[in-house]
Amino acid sequence: MKLLSFVASYSRRILVLAVLAGVVCGACNTAALVLINRALQGDRGAVMWTFAAVCLLLPFARYHSEILLTRLSQGALFDLRVKICRKILGAPLRQLEEIGPPRMLTVLTEDVPVITAALQQIPIICVNLVVVVGGLSYMGWLSPVMLASVIALIVLGVVGYQLPMGRATRHFRRAREATDELMKTFRGLTRGVKELKLHARRREAFLATSLEGEAGAVQASNVRGMVALTAANGWGQGVVFTIIGVTLFVLPLFQVTSPEALIGYSLILLYLMTPMQVLIGAIPALSRAGIAVQKVEDLGASLKVDTGEAEATAPLPEKWKRLELAGVTHAYRSDGKDDTFTLGPIHLSVRRGEMIFIVGGNGSGKTTLAKLITGLYEPEAGEIRLDGEAITDGNRQAYRQLFSVVFFDFHLFERLIGLDSPELNARARAYLSRLQLDHKVSVEGGVLSTTSLSQGQRKRLALLTAYLEDRPVLLFDEWAADQDPVFKDVFYRQILPELRASGKTIIVISHDDRYFGLADRVLKMDFGQLVGEAPVTARMDETRASA
Repeated sequence: MKLLSFVASYSRRILVLAVLAGVVCGACNTAALVLINRALQGDRGAVMWTFAAVCLLLPFARYHSEILLTRLSQGALFDLRVKICRKILGAPLRQLEEIGPPRMLTVLTEDVPVITAALQQIPIICVNLVVVVGGLSYMGWLSPVMLASVIALIVLGVVGYQLPMGRATRHFRRAREATDELMKTFRGLTRGVKELKLHARRREAFLATSLEGEAGAVQASNVRGMVALTAANGWGQGVVFTIIGVTLFVLPLFQVTSPEALIGYSLILLYLMTPMQVLIGAIPALSRAGIAVQKVEDLGASLKVDTGEAEATAPLPEKWKRLELAGVTHAYRSDGKDDTFTLGPIHLSVRRGEMIFIVGGNGSGKTTLAKLITGLYEPEAGEIRLDGEAITDGNRQAYRQLFSVVFFDFHLFERLIGLDSPELNARARAYLSRLQLDHKVSVEGGVLSTTSLSQGQRKRLALLTAYLEDRPVLLFDEWAADQDPVFKDVFYRQILPELRASGKTIIVISHDDRYFGLADRVLKMDFGQLVGEAPVTARMDETRASA
């Protein structure tokens, strides 16, 4: 029912048309059975032309039914994928971090394919279901009493089928839950493969506890589900043959039945065996798809809409002069724990054109502060102001467009997405030369020739994007940590001063104390607080003199 509701929510009109075409297809199948039965009883001349018309109409109706349902299911699937991605992009960053990549990836890589497989079976299921209903209707016309007996056996078979099927569904649901944990293990494997290769005992412990444990849980649940499912399918097929046996051998003992009716019943039941087995065989896929749809809905329901992601409705000053954080706070709360890390309250004022370094120990809150400054985190208390105007849901999206950021855990896209311009390739090549990457990377049509570089070189490519975005504020989170000493010096002594000279406001999170003298201000973070501003004036002359 969840899968049907999901498909119907996409387009009820197409669903109704497809079902009507399926009904016509099923009616044609039933009509063909009736005509064959009459022909076997010697009435061939009277039904020949009608049979020919049915044969022409049958493929036409089936074609349109399956095409409509295929378009419906694939359209619904496309809509689902886009909707999930939009909801992820529209959710607050902090909530996405709490949900974690494994759960979102499981939905996109496990649940969506399961739904896809089930949707591909919908056209076949609908046609065969109508064939079964049409065949049973003809059986009722031949003998209502025998139809009642057949339906009673079908009901008994369905009840018996649901017992192992319910057990299989429960096991499949447990397997799906265990898959979330398995995805976390896979993520650890791909990210920690170097460390695992270097430590044999750690590798074996990882395989024995994490990988084999989580994979074993998925395997065990799936095996138990398949065993129960096999039992259910065996029961269903047994019921089909039981119905045929009872109809041919048992019912005639208690009720006088004409040979024509017996022939008709036998023909119909034999004809319906394949459609009924198709329907029984499709139930597992539908069951898993129902679980997958529920997981997708759960993810969608858990993702709150970040109203700040909406299109900006309030304009921001084009030539702003001051950015302020007034009493801004943000808290991290660990699941299942009482401890909370609170950043702030932060009081900070940034003038346009300044170059500010933010320093402090690991875990002091520097990156969290960067996410607050750039509008990726919404303050829990206090507010951010631009020239005195508060940043709210109505203008947060516009506010974020002021920043180009290279975070410590940055992601590098292979295409220069969203940067289309006639001069893009030429500008990119010039910056690649400036970043000493032109011998390794080229740009054609806004596509980078490679991103398979060292971490330091990848960060230079991320800086290339920041150059091309040409936004008024640039924020670098430990950007120089992976650079060689020569290019680190180029970054601090040449690139940053050039950017500031061009009117950019620059915020740098750094541990490189030898370059602090280049900054206008050095702000120190400690345990979530801005604890002071280090004087740099005296050291600026020394730093510049040593350049």
